[in-house]
Amino acid sequence: MNKLAKIAALLFLVALICAPVAAFAQDAAATDAAEQAVAASSLTPLYGIGVGLTIFGAALGIARIGASSVENMARQPEVAGKINTAMIISAALIEGVTFFALIVCMMK
Repeated sequence: MNKLAKIAALLFLVALICAPVAAFAQDAAATDAAEQAVAASSLTPLYGIGVGLTIFGAALGIARIGASSVENMARQPEVAGKINTAMIISAALIEGVTFFALIVCMMK
């Protein structure tokens, strides 16, 4: 990976970590119950880290599946249909697990 891509990935992860904190910001007229709820959700940046790692892992997995399948299709064009089917099924399974992990990360 080149240097620019690494910097872009780092900035993206920082944005994912900081985004949930801004979403829970409240004005000064917050009630006591709302203040207690904000205090109880002090682990919000950790949820952002979990979501970011989940998305990053899924993207990395699907990218590796795509790269490997295209490489194998170039080597053996006669089995391209079977490889393509296996690639789509694998990517769908990764998407399903990613969706489940995102739900778990966002739950309290």
